[in-house]
Amino acid sequence: MLKGRHLIDPMDLTVEELESVFELADKIIENPGEYTEVCKGKLLSTCFYEPSTRTRLSFEAAMLRLGGQVLGFSSAENSSAAKGESVRDTMMTIASYADICAMRHPKEGAPKVAALNSTIPVINGGDGGHQHPTQTLADLLTIRALRGKLTDFTIGICGDLKFGRTVHSLIKALSRYENIKFVLISPEELKIPDYIREEILIKKGMGFQEIERLEDVMSELDILYMTRVQKERFFNEADYVRLKDSYILDKDKMSMAKQDMAVLHPLPRVNEISVEIDSDPRAAYFKQAKYGMFVRMALIMKLLGVEKC
Repeated sequence: MLKGRHLIDPMDLTVEELESVFELADKIIENPGEYTEVCKGKLLSTCFYEPSTRTRLSFEAAMLRLGGQVLGFSSAENSSAAKGESVRDTMMTIASYADICAMRHPKEGAPKVAALNSTIPVINGGDGGHQHPTQTLADLLTIRALRGKLTDFTIGICGDLKFGRTVHSLIKALSRYENIKFVLISPEELKIPDYIREEILIKKGMGFQEIERLEDVMSELDILYMTRVQKERFFNEADYVRLKDSYILDKDKMSMAKQDMAVLHPLPRVNEISVEIDSDPRAAYFKQAKYGMFVRMALIMKLLGVEKC
């Protein structure tokens, strides 16, 4: 059903298609040893024009754990982009070598350009401040595992909502599930873009509120999705310095939360979650990172059209 498709935007997959990916991820989590040969002879190309730890390594780990192999580059300086080669030409070349490609790029829309010029599936590993669909798959799989479903909860999204591509993708994806309420917590300068507010939240009649103080809503939340203020998205360093410590989750704030509230974070964190929270049973961000590998394993299998022998 998904063989040969691209994943550029979280809305590229229907709710039913997402569920099929999650169901396969569940099977891989339960019996990883049964999937160690399914991608034997297949090659994943990781074209990362921006730095990455979790996304790039989880894609590579996913393919290696499926029995496939990996080739690629980890920065634009290590590719012919440094010589001026276009994304189009890079992708047309990569498609001659690999069976599937994961791409991260600082420019919004670059993975879509790649997909339009590719004969192999292209997965958007993050494009500027726009979208990050596979992180969203990891987020949804984690919420689904913690709550047993993807409906009927209140999620607080805190931090950099303007430039946070993980935030934009997650809001878009969750807008298709029933009875989701969003609490959007940010300074005025980092509020969600107008297109997310108007085209997703308002147009779809989603319940949401925008506030500046995390403390005011901690007791209402079922999920708290923390994000860092991203230095690389700012044009003015003074603005970054002024806003970078706007929200820091610590034990005092966690004492206000529900006993079963889950804390998520797409990582990397800087100081927005105190390390003292890591031992709190409600901290789920490292589990979320591990789920990112499993969901990418399932996605790779689906897009390649391979099955367990």
